[in-house]
Amino acid sequence: MKHSTIPVRSEVSPSDCWNLDSLYPNDEAWEADLLRFSEASKNINALRDSLAPEGSRLLPLLDRYRDAQLLGETLGNYAFLKKSSDEGDAKNLDRIGRFMMAASAFEAQTSWFIPGIQAMDETGLRSLAAAEEFAGYRVWLEKLLRMKPYILSEKEERILALQGEALQTPRNAFSILTNVDLDFGSVDTPEGKLPLSQTTWSAFMENLDRSVRKAAYEAFYGTYEAHANTIAALYAGSVNRDVAAARIRGYPSAREMELFPDRVPAKVYDNLVSTVRQNLGPLHRYYSLRKRVLGLDELRHYDVYVPLVPKASRATTYDEAVALIAEALAPLGEEYVSTLSRGLLGGWVDRYENKGKRSGAFSSGGFQGEPYILMNYKEEVLRDVFTLAHEGGHSMHSRYSAANNPFMSYNYTIFEAEVASTFNEDLLFRHLMKISEDPKIRTYLLASRAGDILATLYRQTMFAEYEATTHRLVEEGTPLTAELLRSEYRSLLEAYFGPEMRLEDTSDLEGMRIPHFYNAFYVYKYATGISASLALAERVTGGGKAERDAYFSFLKSGGSRYPIDALKVAGVDMESPEPIAAACAAFDRIVTELEGILS
Repeated sequence: MKHSTIPVRSEVSPSDCWNLDSLYPNDEAWEADLLRFSEASKNINALRDSLAPEGSRLLPLLDRYRDAQLLGETLGNYAFLKKSSDEGDAKNLDRIGRFMMAASAFEAQTSWFIPGIQAMDETGLRSLAAAEEFAGYRVWLEKLLRMKPYILSEKEERILALQGEALQTPRNAFSILTNVDLDFGSVDTPEGKLPLSQTTWSAFMENLDRSVRKAAYEAFYGTYEAHANTIAALYAGSVNRDVAAARIRGYPSAREMELFPDRVPAKVYDNLVSTVRQNLGPLHRYYSLRKRVLGLDELRHYDVYVPLVPKASRATTYDEAVALIAEALAPLGEEYVSTLSRGLLGGWVDRYENKGKRSGAFSSGGFQGEPYILMNYKEEVLRDVFTLAHEGGHSMHSRYSAANNPFMSYNYTIFEAEVASTFNEDLLFRHLMKISEDPKIRTYLLASRAGDILATLYRQTMFAEYEATTHRLVEEGTPLTAELLRSEYRSLLEAYFGPEMRLEDTSDLEGMRIPHFYNAFYVYKYATGISASLALAERVTGGGKAERDAYFSFLKSGGSRYPIDALKVAGVDMESPEPIAAACAAFDRIVTELEGILS
């Protein structure tokens, strides 16, 4: 489907929009549930004395809390999806605003609930949880009890809670400064002056005109350099906050604090960094290849994002994309493929761009309703077929998790989230390489896949290494200054880019523009996720029913297992360096094939 102009929402065919009836048949039904949700905290608070030591009345309290949480999730999902489809609609903005106010009020009015459960007698609570009637809460209660050693007194927890908003100041100030206050100016291009911003930055770095890339790079990082000390102070504040929180609660380190809830051993993080470090050779060869293909005397930092090969020209209608994805995912069996195909064609997906619609793509699956997908699909962009397969992986993961677990333990962790999605991408890549005869398409696929693995495995590991270093420095008593941060980041750039790269004086400012750093020890999960998915794709495509069933056991785990355990069930051990080494080897093979084609 092509539009010469971007349509308004009312002009989009209903068949191209998601069907939200599985959440609410209309806005009036949503409004009725919002009223119910507004009263839910009163029903829960009425049973507050059920947290008495014997816990004999605990089950009705848990049931009320569960029902309120499920109601809130469904309300929020509907409001979020409606807003995402048209952010210019005042009704959509009003709806999500009213839901957020109701959700905040609910959290405030029931803030005693979780600490109250954790404060109960542990032996008695475990005895209750073992009873059959508590089966739907058993995993959830076990995870709450596991956090108990790091829970403080009610008064101390209240003090920390009251500081919550203030402690977000570094992140909020960084976002406002870099997205609103900083003026990056404009760049002269053959098409005239074009504005430079956080949003347009990537387009400039992909521009085929090297002089345009250079000018944009210098203007962009020149602006950051003028504010380097301020941004360094904001990031230092964020790291200091993390370290202080870990010490207050008694964790050995800030990193241990972030890994503990998912029960991820520190060696998983360490294995990632050390194994990628040992396999930088293929990455350096890739940059050497990039330098040769682009015909450069020297590779500069503003040369690493321009397409290595021209974008493939292949028109793929939405229906054709679904058929391609179905063919590629055939190793997962008829039930998986038919369910996903019906969903992609039958109301899960909001397919095309319209005015006011959120950019990009996402999957939003909950316990109730279909696992909806937002797309801005373009027939002429082959990458969008991969995006649809990716989001379909998320949606099927959500569907299996919800179907096989009670509400209180159905949701999987971020550590696992990227596995099912990038697994689907890898199967699609394998399928397209098998059926494509056009050398240009094959070269584009290889170059695109190399870029994906580089960005997700190597780059995110470099970020993870930087985060570990900055937090360790503060824990050892070293203050973070702009000079120190730049020095540490430059050493990483030199190691990862290798001898072919000539860095600019301002290249080390890149570390000051990454918003993920304000959510510490998160980015490593991208790297472990793609490593696990590549290992599982190899295992499933090269195996039989047993390997496929093991993968489905992972998809069905939801939140019933900790992520390392869930992946072990699937057949991959993330406590071992082997999946990381195998992912690096996969990148090596792609680079080798590209070298042969492009030499």
